Amino acid sequence: MTTVDKSSVGTTGRQYHVGVELGEISDVVLMPGDPFRVQLIADHLEDAVEVAHQREYRTVVGTYRGRRITACSSGMGCPSTAIGVEELARAGARTFIRVGSTAALQPGIEVGDLIISEGSLRNDGTSAAYVPAGYPAVPDLELTVQLTRTARRMGAAEGFAVHTGINATDDAFYAETPEWIARLAGLGITNVEMESSAMFVVARQRGLRAGMVCAVSGNLVTGDVVYGRPNERLAVGWDHSIRVALETVIALGI
Repeated sequence: MTTVDKSSVGTTGRQYHVGVELGEISDVVLMPGDPFRVQLIADHLEDAVEVAHQREYRTVVGTYRGRRITACSSGMGCPSTAIGVEELARAGARTFIRVGSTAALQPGIEVGDLIISEGSLRNDGTSAAYVPAGYPAVPDLELTVQLTRTARRMGAAEGFAVHTGINATDDAFYAETPEWIARLAGLGITNVEMESSAMFVVARQRGLRAGMVCAVSGNLVTGDVVYGRPNERLAVGWDHSIRVALETVIALGI
């Protein structure tokens, strides 16, 4: 009997979950959670082509200002995000920018604003399978600084707000009680979402770079939430986050 070593199995060829292989994607990947939001990124690309759509992972490749860009959805939560980053990296990806949604936890942050992560409180189980409890989940510094510079420049020109801070990454959306939300807010946590800690930790472990710029879907301490109904402010925020990510890639020359 031979025990399977997943670190060595499937490192080449078409990836089991994501469905792409080396040569089909670029080394820069923008990752929304929702497969349907991959199209929002594709709308900003030239010659965009869908190269795979398996499970929650929809992958599109195109060019932005001459730079080849991949968009691939992560699905919801850390397990699917970790799998996506691992398999995309095996297919040649080296830089990941999460462009998703997040809930704000501090007053003065409104639906549609942008938040750039400076680090994540690891309230998830997936990252614990990679590293011990005290290991920080932090994005790439150079990438984060440029995301912030680009977002603030564009925000000043176009009239949208940009915030930075430490976010929390939770596993259980409906287990976030008012007491838990108040505790996070009291710690000065800026926002909460469900994917970044896994992305940051896996990226560090695999020698990749990762960052996050998210649009605010609601504020859990002010009660300004849009769950269950369309909201133009959030849709505009998604577009801003995508353009900030794309312009950051160009500015860094990566």
